[in-house]
Amino acid sequence: MPGFTIDQERLQDKTKLFLRVSYATSIISILFGAICYFILHVTQIIPFVLVAFGIINLINLQYFKVHKQILPTFNFSSVIGLISAFVVTLYSGGIQSPFIFMLPLIGFGGFVNSSKYGRNYFNLIYVLICLLFTQTIPSLRVTENVVPVEYFGTFSFLSILISVFLLGNTFGKSLLKTYNALYTSKKNMAIQVHEKENLLKEVHHRVKNNLQTVSSLLSLQSRNIENGPMKGLLKGTQNRVIAMAMVHEMLYMRNDISHIEYKSYVQELSEYLIRSIKGIENSIVLNIEIPNIKLGIDTAIPLGLLINEALTNALKYGIEGDDSGEIHIKLQKDQAKQNCYILEIGDNGKGFPDTVNYKNTKSLGLKLIHNLTRQLRGTIERDHSKKGTNYIIQFQEINQQLNQTL
Repeated sequence: MPGFTIDQERLQDKTKLFLRVSYATSIISILFGAICYFILHVTQIIPFVLVAFGIINLINLQYFKVHKQILPTFNFSSVIGLISAFVVTLYSGGIQSPFIFMLPLIGFGGFVNSSKYGRNYFNLIYVLICLLFTQTIPSLRVTENVVPVEYFGTFSFLSILISVFLLGNTFGKSLLKTYNALYTSKKNMAIQVHEKENLLKEVHHRVKNNLQTVSSLLSLQSRNIENGPMKGLLKGTQNRVIAMAMVHEMLYMRNDISHIEYKSYVQELSEYLIRSIKGIENSIVLNIEIPNIKLGIDTAIPLGLLINEALTNALKYGIEGDDSGEIHIKLQKDQAKQNCYILEIGDNGKGFPDTVNYKNTKSLGLKLIHNLTRQLRGTIERDHSKKGTNYIIQFQEINQQLNQTL
């Protein structure tokens, strides 16, 4: 799986960084301990702690090759590192020791490997620094500076030099390498996403063109048929094709290729149907109440077909001839249910009897309305509080491929 591969790669990068820093720290610690003992004449505590840390940490790193568990290896190395750095700092001037910079470096290493452990180590470092500060109070002091006064400047110089080397040459170079790899990967991913978006837009564009071709063929076919049921059937099919084509056209025209702003779609579809059925000059009032709702293609297409059928029925049978009439469409989120919506759609025309339903009627439009509602995993009911034919439809947003079986 892609996610598993990325996690493994990330763990490998962290492991390489930790091992590189740990090996460098161990070797430098042993060398610095030898310098303290043989050159700076520090004969108490400090050189022995430095050499002991270096050797124990190298053994810990070698044991990692056996068990391959980075977390216990990292924690053990960090703990003995904190203890060693604290002891060396305590016996080399306490809060004024330049070796104190090694403490936050260990905490920083914790953040590189895990933010959780990084926070824990930094909290522990705060406590250790407070303990070091207590050594400035004469009544609480339990240690003395074991670094000879004449060599303290050299000890400070080497301590700071080691801190800068670990931070810059080891941590810095490794993090910069990781950042460059991440930037390159992010840039390549952005290019791939852009290419896929353009390809998907082109697919939507071609689907729209193909649907428009089908619509044109239906229109040409209907011209060769005299007025009658067959001509109306072809016109209805043409409108359904156009309703689907509009969805693909909007996805092609906008930056968001996964969702469409539904108010503009319903507005365009409704105005097209009114012009197509009632003509340019008509007495139809269109009221649309839709907030900023965006729907995916798997919801937008069946819902668009449902609205197409409801409006077609209203314009052909509810509001007869050149009569004036009103059509209202209201779409809102269902506050009681997640990812659910409520559609109220209807007209103020003559309506039809309650005895007529999708089970006993021959009307294809009425059957489609109920079938599309089921496809949207919804429910439909007549709203008898208003004049004409009005529906209240509750449905869910579909997050899977459109089922073409109606």
